[in-house]
Amino acid sequence: MWPTRLSHKQEQGRQWEEAALAYLQEHGLRLVEANFICKLGEIDLVMRDGATLVFVEVRQRAAGSQVSAAASIGPAKIRRILRAAQVYLQRCARMPPCRIDVVAIDGARIEWLKGAIEAGA
Repeated sequence: MWPTRLSHKQEQGRQWEEAALAYLQEHGLRLVEANFICKLGEIDLVMRDGATLVFVEVRQRAAGSQVSAAASIGPAKIRRILRAAQVYLQRCARMPPCRIDVVAIDGARIEWLKGAIEAGA
């Protein structure tokens, strides 16, 4: 999951991911795995929403930033998320229904964007 010693930036990232996790759990999702990392990318949170496997990208920006947290996800990041999700799915005995969500945190505001990243992106 997380290394024992974290840089200041890693510690902040961990805190935002924990906030996103708590938010999603309050809305009925169950944690499967945090910080799935492979050579091709990383998935912040892997969760279950009923029978659906949900890959979650958590993004945070300070209040008043010129670019919102959701808008900060560029094409290269989307490709890495999709590749990591494909690697994760290879571990599954059967292909579950799945989607890729974004939890965007702008200042203190949390927004959950279901299906924000399309597989064909």
